[in-house]
Amino acid sequence: MTIYGDAADNLIRHSDGRVELRSDEVIRSSPLYNDDLAPVPVSRRNWTTYNYAALWISMAHCIPTYMMSSGLISAGMNWWQALVTILLGNTIVLIPILLNSHPGTKYGIPFPVLARASYGTLGSNLPALMRAVVACGWFGIQAWIGGQALDTLITAMVPRWPTLLGAAVGGHAPTLWISFLIFWALNIIIIYRGMDLLRKVENWAAPFVLFMTALLLGWAIYRAHGLGYLLQEKGKFESWPEFRKIFFPSLTAMIGFWATLSLNMPDFTRFGRSQREQAVGQAIALPTTMTIFAAMGVIITSAAVVIYPQMKMNELWDPVKLVAQFREPWVVAISMFTVVVATISVNIAANVVSPANDFANAFPGWISFRTGGLITGILGIVMRPWRLLADPSGYIFNWLLGYSGGLGAIAGVMIVDYWVIRRKELNLRDLYLTRGEYRYAGGWNWRAVIATLAGCTLAWIGLLVPVLRPLYDYAWFVGFGVSAITHWLLMTVVPPRAVPAPVPA
Repeated sequence: MTIYGDAADNLIRHSDGRVELRSDEVIRSSPLYNDDLAPVPVSRRNWTTYNYAALWISMAHCIPTYMMSSGLISAGMNWWQALVTILLGNTIVLIPILLNSHPGTKYGIPFPVLARASYGTLGSNLPALMRAVVACGWFGIQAWIGGQALDTLITAMVPRWPTLLGAAVGGHAPTLWISFLIFWALNIIIIYRGMDLLRKVENWAAPFVLFMTALLLGWAIYRAHGLGYLLQEKGKFESWPEFRKIFFPSLTAMIGFWATLSLNMPDFTRFGRSQREQAVGQAIALPTTMTIFAAMGVIITSAAVVIYPQMKMNELWDPVKLVAQFREPWVVAISMFTVVVATISVNIAANVVSPANDFANAFPGWISFRTGGLITGILGIVMRPWRLLADPSGYIFNWLLGYSGGLGAIAGVMIVDYWVIRRKELNLRDLYLTRGEYRYAGGWNWRAVIATLAGCTLAWIGLLVPVLRPLYDYAWFVGFGVSAITHWLLMTVVPPRAVPAPVPA
């Protein structure tokens, strides 16, 4: 591989387009630098196509994906309407994911450092902390699901477990709360072991979860005597005007499902061996895996209506409650172990890596990746995930749809800034300097902030003004489009003043 040195900015430029930063005492002494946020050297960028495919497969093979698809069935869609909605949503969100992945692989930097280019060295905390809060909510949701699975697993082996500690507390058995905290602690332990362990967990968890879900699928089809019931189900929407009212909010919610990763995918692609490998791995795995796993959820949920007619629809959408109906303890135990593995792998990858880096970016001198992960776990409990999962409509149309507008606004700013305004060229050294190119006005690029606020306002205003409710139904699209156009206009009409030369931090 050809290497080009650049003494002017302390860079090493490789012929494949990747860039790395030479050791620099000025950078290392900067308050914007710590080892977790530092650019990854090319020698340590060892993630391959398989690693990225396995990452997405393991993240997609999770209970929230299952709940998302079965939740659409609960909302009145038939099987093919639900699957088309999911496939289209994941194909759309793949575009910003790949666009934001590129600078991660090129420069070896995580999401909050990339955000400094568009928002400023201090302003980057705005998108980082917005993303972190959503991740904390997701961490709590996944930890609650994992705790339920662990509780069901223990119950299969110790039938007296649910009543062991007496009456319910806060609407749930004390043993469920204990299971929740045990599962939460397992996540924290893996976080403290670092990214390399995460890569190893993802590599074996992905095929294991897929295999076990396929077994559950086969069992459901067998017990329901085929797919006849599923294929005959028409759903409750007989015309396009009726279906449209549920389709567009659902499509936006599907995009919102991975709007989080559309921002912080550089946290993973910074370890990529090449642009081609990270792009191919993601493009192959994300839309196909999400649709296939969602199809499994749709089929199993539809079959469960036949197998367990006594169960309510708001119970059928939850696979943990569904599997709990099995009579054979060993079947329940194996199924719940699978859920635990799936939930741990996706929770750490999707909901801890980003906020841990985000909190470290906000306070690089005091918060490390591990400490940021612990903060994420604590806030995940504070956000009371058991309430977010109370019913499918709240999960899809309040949680997923609600936050998509804010994250869409951030994506619009970052993508336009990197691809249109800067044309993929960043001053890597200055991303770590308090008085460099990305200082702007006191560390804040007010143009990006105004663009983000404009996107968020129009995306969410439908919650307060009923006549503008359609804007909320398209929250991600509205937030992305408004912020992207606003940021481009402000950066073009009122460009920031050029910094003549890097000044030591």
